[in-house]
Amino acid sequence: MGHDFDADYWQAHWRETGEGDDVRLIPASPYLETELDELRPGTALDAGCGEGAEAIELASRGWRVTGADISAEALQRAQARAEGAGAELTWLEADLGRWQPEAPFDLVTTFYAHPDIPQLDFYARIAEWVAPGGTLLIVGHLRGGGHAHDGGHGQDGGHAHGGGLAHGGGHAHGGDHAHEPEHPVEATVRASDVAALLDPERWSVVTAEERRREIPDREGRPRLLHDVVVRATRH
Repeated sequence: MGHDFDADYWQAHWRETGEGDDVRLIPASPYLETELDELRPGTALDAGCGEGAEAIELASRGWRVTGADISAEALQRAQARAEGAGAELTWLEADLGRWQPEAPFDLVTTFYAHPDIPQLDFYARIAEWVAPGGTLLIVGHLRGGGHAHDGGHGQDGGHAHGGGLAHGGGHAHGGDHAHEPEHPVEATVRASDVAALLDPERWSVVTAEERRREIPDREGRPRLLHDVVVRATRH
């Protein structure tokens, strides 16, 4: 039996995720730099922003950012983190499986976000929120990476995002050895499947890759991630 990634799930997730002076803030994804560094800033949506690391980093690069998440707990942390960084953003509590923006964005990003609709349906949905000439960046968990399974609670290897799994929601194990976290299979995808969602008459797929990297978890221990990274430009 799989997850119901609804508001109650994410509120509980964030309340269970430690916060305090002894807990590390996971930094923003390196894919912001490798995939978006050459873009001219405009309006941006981070869908499933969690604690706001990526949204805040985008704002520091000149983007006018809306960070959207289903979890009020996550958004409170994101707002506090932004205030500490001196960043100005718009924070929006929203169910991304049902919410619709009033206008499209020049950039739509999502990092490991999982609402209570099928994962690929979610990606297809947020793709429609990209303005002509704009960019879509999807970062998700690889199907088959991190020993995906069919049920139970998966440990999130990267960012715990409300609306999606948040920065470091689980605990790494194994001493000095990097741990491959487990993810429920319904929260995983393959790069080819994500890219196939994007009609080539409307989109140019720039990146569709499956990458492996290591990050520290909230306690500073190494954690392996198997990422799906898809970047596309809308015609």
